[in-house]
Amino acid sequence: MTTSENKPKKKLSLRSTIWIYFAVFTAAILILVWFFQVFTLDRYYKTSTRSKIHTIATVISNSLDDSDPLASTSLVENLAYKNTMTIVVAEKYGEVLIDMDFMGGFSALTQNQGLRLFKFRNDVLNSENGYFLSETTNERFGTTEYLYGGLLHEDYMLFINASLEPIGPAVEIIKEQLVFITLMTFFLGLFVTLMLSNRLSRPFKQLTSAADKFASGDYSIHFEGGGYAEINELSDALNYAASEISKVDSLRNDLIANVSHDLRTPLTMIKAYAEMIRDLSGDNPEKRNEHLGVIISESDRLSELVSNLLELSKLQNGSVELNRRQFSVSEFINSAVSRYQVLSEQQGYIFEVEPDADVICFGDEMRLSQVLYNFINNAVNYSGDSRRIIIRQRNFDKVVRIEVTDFGVGIEREKLPMIFDRYYRDERTKRDVVGTGLGLSIVKEILRLHGRNFGVQSEVGKGSTFWFEIEISEEN
Repeated sequence: MTTSENKPKKKLSLRSTIWIYFAVFTAAILILVWFFQVFTLDRYYKTSTRSKIHTIATVISNSLDDSDPLASTSLVENLAYKNTMTIVVAEKYGEVLIDMDFMGGFSALTQNQGLRLFKFRNDVLNSENGYFLSETTNERFGTTEYLYGGLLHEDYMLFINASLEPIGPAVEIIKEQLVFITLMTFFLGLFVTLMLSNRLSRPFKQLTSAADKFASGDYSIHFEGGGYAEINELSDALNYAASEISKVDSLRNDLIANVSHDLRTPLTMIKAYAEMIRDLSGDNPEKRNEHLGVIISESDRLSELVSNLLELSKLQNGSVELNRRQFSVSEFINSAVSRYQVLSEQQGYIFEVEPDADVICFGDEMRLSQVLYNFINNAVNYSGDSRRIIIRQRNFDKVVRIEVTDFGVGIEREKLPMIFDRYYRDERTKRDVVGTGLGLSIVKEILRLHGRNFGVQSEVGKGSTFWFEIEISEEN
């Protein structure tokens, strides 16, 4: 495959896209205007005139009083005058009662009126619907006219004559105007499009320039908005992303530094004690066993650290599937606390359980046990001289909240938001009781997979309370 085939196709810029859409929109509007104002004007004019004739006929029919038809003379006169028509009201077989001619005396109804009305009466009587509407040609001027005749109640007839005035000159005037309107619309549209595209594309160019710096590793870059709500929202989202990625980058560096330190320390001790066995205690069984014990302990610490790193990686990339099942929350808590009996006997730790009513929970019991162990281990590490730890159960509507409280050193307020997101270890703890430092990150991922809430409250010098929730089974 050639290089040209791999090269992505160049896409239109925002400015060009806006201009094209606006040009197409303007052209479509102008085409519609030309179509309706020029090509369909004659048809529309005829349709409108026919509709107007039917409307006038309805108005006169509704207002005519059979006992006094001449009372409608004023109405007929106004309608004939406003619409430049000739309107005649006559008896069904007799004389003309109302005759209003506003067509300059050239109406088909006024020329040879007697003969014409006789013919028109017959046309009405022979029509299927009681009226007729025909298109005729004025014999003198050659213009097109509409002639309407219809029964008006039972004893009268109504005749309306309307001229379709020549609209050719009007169409020519409209065409000339449309030419100017088209040119003006085109140049105005071009100007508006250029102004609009420049204004819209400017903030995107600024965002693109800032994004290039951001992609190169400059996480301190600030994305500026462009005066539009959507662009401001995008800028805020990018600024938030930059802030979070900056934190992640910092946390990654901290993680690498801390893991490197934790790997180097036991490796150094393993090497040192191995050399001591080789050079000093190889022939002394008691010293040799002591030194080998240190090597085994440090090897276990290394193994635990690597295992936790692998487990955290699996949890974060979604390759871990939860084995959800039902279990008793009381047995769950008591089983976890029983494992710390040796600390109570040998080191004087006090583990107090404050239970609520036993309920059946639903979740991955093994993974949730990891959460509880991590919280209890954390309490042991940070309990200080009090060595008192409370494991509290609190039942709510659909969840059980389990809290682990210690009365030790506590955590600074500014560190609380990061406690679950970093390789956290307080320098005030002793190395012999501290784990790998990845426990709370693992806790976060396990509870995230369960979709459950968790958190911590703490005050320096008074202790901390870590808590998480477990779903109550619907079968309770």
